[in-house]
Parts: sequence; C-alpha cells; structure tokens
Amino acid sequence: MENLSVTFQHCYTFFSLRKPNRRYLINPPPKYNHSRFSLDIKHALSSESIPSSVSLAPSSSSSELCSHPLTELNNCDDLVSVKATHARIIRIFDRFDLECLISRYLEFGELGYASAIFFMGFARNQVSWMGFLREIESFGLEKLKVLDEFVQLQSKGVNFDGLVLVMVLRICTVLMSESLGFIIHGGLIKRGVVKSDTRVVSALMGFYGSCVSLEIANKLFDEMPERDEFAWNEIVMLNLRSGEWEKAVELFREMQFCAAKVYERTMVKLLQVCSKKGGLEEGRQIHGYVLRLGFEGNVSVCNSLIVMYSRSGELESSRKVFDSMKDRDLSSWNSIISSYTAFGYVDDAMALLEEMERSGFKADIVTWNSLLSGHAFKGLYRGAIAVLKRMQVSGLKPNTSSITSLLQAVAEPGLLKLGKAIHGYVIRNQLWYDVYVETTLIDMYVKTGCLPYARMVFETMDEKKNIVAWNSLISGLSYAGLVQDAEALMSRMEKEGIKPDAVTWNSLVYGYASCGKSEKALAVIEEMKRNRVEPNVVSWTAILSGCSKNGNFKNALKVFIKMQEEGVSPNSATISTLLRALGYLSLLLNGKEVHCFCLKNNLIRDAYVATALVDMYTRSGDLRSASEVFCGIENKPVASWNCMIMGYAMFGQGQEGIAVFNRMLEAGMEPDAITFTSVLSVCKNSGLVREGWEYFDLMRSRYGVTPSIEHCSCMVDMLGRSGYLDEAWDFIQTMPLKPDATIWGAFLSSCKIHRDLELAEVAWKRLQVLEPHNSANYMIMINLYSSMNRWEDVERIRDSMRSQRVRVQDLWSWIQIDQRVHVFHAEGKAHPDEGEIYFEMYKLVSEMKRSGYVPETRCIHQNVSEAEKEKLLMGHTEKLAITYGLIKKKGLDPIRVVKNTSICSDCHTVAKYITVLRNREIILQEGSRIHHFREGKCSCNDSW
Repeated sequence: MENLSVTFQHCYTFFSLRKPNRRYLINPPPKYNHSRFSLDIKHALSSESIPSSVSLAPSSSSSELCSHPLTELNNCDDLVSVKATHARIIRIFDRFDLECLISRYLEFGELGYASAIFFMGFARNQVSWMGFLREIESFGLEKLKVLDEFVQLQSKGVNFDGLVLVMVLRICTVLMSESLGFIIHGGLIKRGVVKSDTRVVSALMGFYGSCVSLEIANKLFDEMPERDEFAWNEIVMLNLRSGEWEKAVELFREMQFCAAKVYERTMVKLLQVCSKKGGLEEGRQIHGYVLRLGFEGNVSVCNSLIVMYSRSGELESSRKVFDSMKDRDLSSWNSIISSYTAFGYVDDAMALLEEMERSGFKADIVTWNSLLSGHAFKGLYRGAIAVLKRMQVSGLKPNTSSITSLLQAVAEPGLLKLGKAIHGYVIRNQLWYDVYVETTLIDMYVKTGCLPYARMVFETMDEKKNIVAWNSLISGLSYAGLVQDAEALMSRMEKEGIKPDAVTWNSLVYGYASCGKSEKALAVIEEMKRNRVEPNVVSWTAILSGCSKNGNFKNALKVFIKMQEEGVSPNSATISTLLRALGYLSLLLNGKEVHCFCLKNNLIRDAYVATALVDMYTRSGDLRSASEVFCGIENKPVASWNCMIMGYAMFGQGQEGIAVFNRMLEAGMEPDAITFTSVLSVCKNSGLVREGWEYFDLMRSRYGVTPSIEHCSCMVDMLGRSGYLDEAWDFIQTMPLKPDATIWGAFLSSCKIHRDLELAEVAWKRLQVLEPHNSANYMIMINLYSSMNRWEDVERIRDSMRSQRVRVQDLWSWIQIDQRVHVFHAEGKAHPDEGEIYFEMYKLVSEMKRSGYVPETRCIHQNVSEAEKEKLLMGHTEKLAITYGLIKKKGLDPIRVVKNTSICSDCHTVAKYITVLRNREIILQEGSRIHHFREGKCSCNDSW
C-alpha cells in the first residue's frame, strides 16, 4: 500500500476528528449507479437500526468548490488523478460518498486503497460488507486479499472498534479464513474485549461454528458472562445449520426462560428443520411459542408453519394456519397449494389457485410446477396438460421442472405418443441441456417400453452422462429381460470411469430374478460384496420382486427367509412384494402375520403396503378383511381402487364392484386402463352385459383409454358367458386389435358352456395355430365332445395331444391346516388320511342325496358307466380337500381351498349342500375366481 502515509493520513485524521461547522455533500454524480453497491447493513449488524444512507450537502459558500472535485473524480482517467482528487475532496468536505471512491480505486485494481477507505470509514458510513465483496469480485480481484489489507492496517497502528471487528469476523466466516479469525481472537483476548462486547463474541461464535468447530462456538457461548438476544439467536442458528437439531431446540427452550427476544429468521429456521426432521411434536411446541410471542402475524413464520405441518402429514393443521393469516404473500399461497398437491388433492389445489387469483395474486412458475407435480404424482396426465396450457396462457414458459413433471405424468400410464411430443418440445425450446430432463426422458422411454429411443437420448448426452442416466438405461434393459445388454453397458460404464453403485447392481439382481434365474441373482449379490458395495434391503426386494413377476412365488418366500437370516430388515416395498407372493399362494395365515408386522412397525400407513394387503386378502378369499383395510387407507391411490374393484370381480359381486368404481369417480380420481380392466371383469363375472358395454364405450369417449387386448378379452368373455355368442363373434371380427390366444380362448370357453360345437371348432382351429401346446384348449374340446357323447372325437383330440407331445397339466387342490399345507393330487401319491377322507365323503353324499342332490355325471369325460362316473366324481381334488377340512378344522372358521384349475359344476353344487348340512362356510379359489359358499348359495350367483 504505497503512499499510505500521504493520502490516508488525511483520511484517518478526518475519520477521527469531526468538524461540526461543515455541511453535508450533495448527491453523487449520475455516472455511478449505486444500486449495484447496496448500503443495506443487515449483514453487518441485524440487531441495530441504523440509517442505510446519509444525504450530504455542501454549504452555499463552497458549492462551486464541491461540485468541481466530484465531477473531476468521475472523469479521472488514471490512478494518479484519482488520488489527487481524493486528497482535494478530503480537504473540502467533512463527509462524502465512500462508495464512489471505493469503486474508482477498484476500477484501477487498487484493492489496498479501496480496503483502507472501507475499513476506516465503515463505522461512520455503514457500507454493506457483502456489497463490498461483490464489488471486488465484479472487478475481477481476489476477495480473500481484502483480509490481508486489514492485517496491514492493524500492523500500521490502526485500532478498530468492535463494530468493524464484527464485520471482519463475518468476512472471515464467509471466506473461510481460519488464520485471520484466530489472529483477531487472540487480539481480542489481549484487549479484554471477549468478555465485554457480546456482539464481538457472537461474531466469534459464528466464525468458529462455521469454519472450525461447533463445540468451540458452544463453549464460547457457555462462558459468556452476559448474553443478549443477538447471542442467543446466533447460537441457536449455528446449531441448526450444523445439524444439531436437538441441541438447537434445547437452547431455544432455555432462551425462552431467559426472556430473550427471538428473531424472525431463527423461528423460521427452527420450523424448517422441524419439517425436514419429522419433528411434529417439536413443531407444535414452537407453534405455541409463535402464538405466545406474537409471531402469528408474521408472514414468513406462518409460511414455515404451513410447510412444517404439511411435511409432517398434518394437512388440516396447515390449512388452519393458512386460514388464520390476515396477510398473505405469494409464498403463502404456494406453500398451501404445494401441501395439497403433495398429498394428491389436486382438485383442492386447483380450487386454491382460483381463490388465489381472485385475491389479486398471479401464479408464478413455482405455483404451476407444484400443480404439475401433483397431477404427475396422481398419474393424471390430462390434468397435467390442462395445467400446462393455463400456465402458458398466463405468459409463463415451462422450465425444466415443468417438463420433468410432465414426463413423469405420461410415463406411468405408458403414453409413448405424448412422451414423444414433450420430447419434441424439449428439443425446440433447447431444454435438453438439463441433465435431469434428459435423465427423465430416458426413464420415460424405458417405462413406455421404447428402449431404442432411451438409448438414443442416452447416447446424445455425451460428457453429461451421470450415474443416474447410466442406471436408468441399465435398469430399463434389465427390466426388459435384456440382462446381457445391461451387463455390457455396466462394463462400459466402468471403463468410462463411473463406478457402479447399489442401484446399478440391484438392476442386474432384478433382471436375473425376473428371468427365473434366482440363483444367478443371489450370485450377483455376492459379487456386490466383493466389489465393496453392501447389499441392502433394495437388493433383496429386487429378487423378491423378480421372482413374483416371474410367477415363482415359492422361491420368493425362500429368498425372504434368507434375507432375514442375513439380518436385513424389510421395508414397505419388501412387505408389498411379499404380500403379493402370499396372495398368489393364498397363504392367509401367513398374510395375517405380515399384517400384524405392518401394524407393529407403522407400515400400514403406507398406501401401497395397505393396497398389497387388500390384494392379499382378496386373493386369499377374505373379502371382508380386504374391505376393512381398503376403507382405512387415507389418500387412496388409483392402485388401491383398482385392487378393491378387482377383488369384488373375483368374488363375482358386480353391484358392489361398480359401487366402488362410482365412489372412485366421486373422489376425483381419474380411472386408468387397469381400472377399466377391473370394472369390465366385474361385469364379466357377474353377467352385467349392459353395464359392460356402457363402461367399454365410456373408457374411450370420456377418459381416452385405448382398448387393449385385456379389455377386448373381457368383452368377449362377458358376451360369451352370458349366451351372446353371435355378438361375441361379431365383436371379435370388428375389434381394433388382432385377436390373440386370450381372445379365442375366452370364446372357446364360452362355446363349451353353451355347447355350441360349430363355433367352438372355429375357435379351436385358430388356437391350434396360435398356441398348439396349451393343454387347457385340448381339455375344453374333450369336455365339450364328451358332454355330447362324441367319444370318437374325444379319442381324436387325445391322439392329437400325444402326437403333439402336449402334457396334461397336473390337477391339484390344497388346504392349509395349522400352518401345514395338505395337497391333493388327481394322479400320483395319495394323501395319508385318504381312507378317513373317503369314509366321511360317503356319509356326506348319502346325506346330500336325501336332501335332493343328483350327481352331475356329465362332468366325467370318460366313457364309463354312470355308477363308475359317480365314484370318479368323489375323487375330484377339491372335494377331497373340503372333506379333509371338515374333519380337521374345528370350530366355525371357513374352510379355504385352492384349486389350480376351474371347478366343475358338480363340485360347485356339492359345496353348496355342505354349507347347509355342516353349517360351515367354504371359500374355494380357482385361478382368478373365488367362490364363497354360504347357506346353500355361492357369491358368484352360479355365473362362472
């Protein structure tokens, strides 16, 4: 700092001695825009109220002199002239605008002079230190050197008061300069300032808490003889920023006992941390302090309360805070709208938008993006597009967050065409630069089954590829069964220097498990360990999910047992997958045990776990429990509604299923393709033909759901089972999709029910081409021919089966008694208690005959005598299982039997008789249908 003794000797003298007879300087010339150099002092001392600027005017006698030097300063072309003009201004004026001088010196790269003016004039002019740092940066100078200039000023004998030291400590904190902070602390100890000036100690706490150690900051606070409100607020904020939430709350409580004033920023920060930490109870207590301390009129505090309550699941409390606010800003409206969208209440959020606009507030990009994300969360792509249009009409363009929400909204329902349209918008508006947008595009194409486009987006990312992008494509390939391609991409990923993480490995685990290679999936888990990536609950859940997807439910149970042996605790996704496996196996008792586990571990609040419980109970034949769980789900997702509707479809309870669908619409939920599959299944299984046609037309006209092969199959089955075979035939001929094996299989089953041989043979010929090795089709034709006593055709079909090497499916039924499963096979090893079972069955048949039972021998498809057919009827596996249940299951609990093929009409009749004679309910599951027999009637109303 050359010539410091010359120019700044005058400057220092001026700052030390004030001449009272001088008047103030006029406003600076218009050449300098002072908006870039703020005079706001909040960053220096928030506890004092000091004017942000001072108007300085010259005396009338010196007006000519004063205007000339200032104008000359603005017109200076070199550093020498700036210094000379500076000296003249000091001689003429008592006080003058330091900002102009600082800017001129910084313009010529003289950080030393600028720093000296700033530090020595800070106490009088209160120039913002953060503004000063920004000014230094704007001229391309190094901000850290300003601290070196301060040290040099001290070394030359300049003594600074506490106000300047507080400001310098703040700069040390921002610039993370530990060494100077230590020097200042040492100097303060020597001068004895540490114990006397609470402002300086508070600044020291801030320095240590941010740069060195929170423990030291807390110790400084504990050693303070007197603590003012600034110190209390500072220590609470330091602990909050450092993640010491419990300590901060404890200090806050102590602060209240000491009657120290709480600052707004402290209260806001406390509530923000409560919302992140799930501290609802602490948040409620702080809310009490808000009311007690009179902060209920503070908009920022109330906004934080709204967010805290909504993130803690207390939407009603959020709304009460919002409604109690006398003054609201845009952030208040955005907070409550985002609270509703986070819970999926998009209709309420839209209503709030209307109210907000009526109140004179214009929605900003945050508002619109909250609404878009809410619609995306609910899978309401139509609503999301409507929000996007309104947003554009209001004059706002979608940003990257808007686009990602839209992509997520169209990805789940598999709307590839819309996804491509959004992709086109991204390209046209050059939003592809955002990594998150491109990653979401990959995810959208993966979920919509368009892997070539996913690869294309991935390859265009070039050096922007992050691990999320790699994982998205690897998981897409794995989920599609292309595990080798996924492994190759993983190897390429490693070659490009990106280490696979748990997500990468878990994708491979799922890929192998879903392909039926559970042993290979377990081997990948061992490979993870060798690569120092610890397998987590997601890894094991991936195997469970893969096994379930592949229909290998027994393996899923084995994997779950091994997972427990490894000491890995299941999460909600694991439980949902396990319940799916138990449901398909109809293991009701085990499912109830899992239900208890969910209650103990508070997993029942998870909507998807609860939905999995509904599915498990319906598949296990306990519709009452399924309905109870369903009614207890708050904020039901679409999947829950779909699951309950399908549950009623399985039981053949059409009116109840339709009632649930109507309640779903009343709740503002938008049905998807799966919803209509469930509704059409309800109509199909209950013979509701007229309603089925109505919903089939409704799905296209009102909700824009394109009919899939599943929807068409339901329609064919519904028409055919109800006896409208000609209509079913016409539907097949005119349907928009090419009929596949499921369509012709449904039509063939209907022809068998109504013994229409002509149409059955047409369907049979089509099936011979589409799936020549499906034994179920052969058995339907054998049943049809035998019922018409066409035994030659029966033998012809059997010869065809032998020539085609078609293996007849093993027929079995099973019942669970005391945690043990008893299986009854049509062929093979007999049950150990077979003698006792047949003895009981003969007694039952005798009683039933006395009550009017006539055996339906046409269910036997062998060319034997009627007496022999009656004996063969007794050997049906479901009868054996039901009889064994009567023998072994005491009490009045329902007898639950699972059969792997369709129940015959004779067994259906026998079950109804048994419910009357033995006063026992029977629940029999056959594939996707469940029969609940009670008091001589079946839930299907004989429509199956």
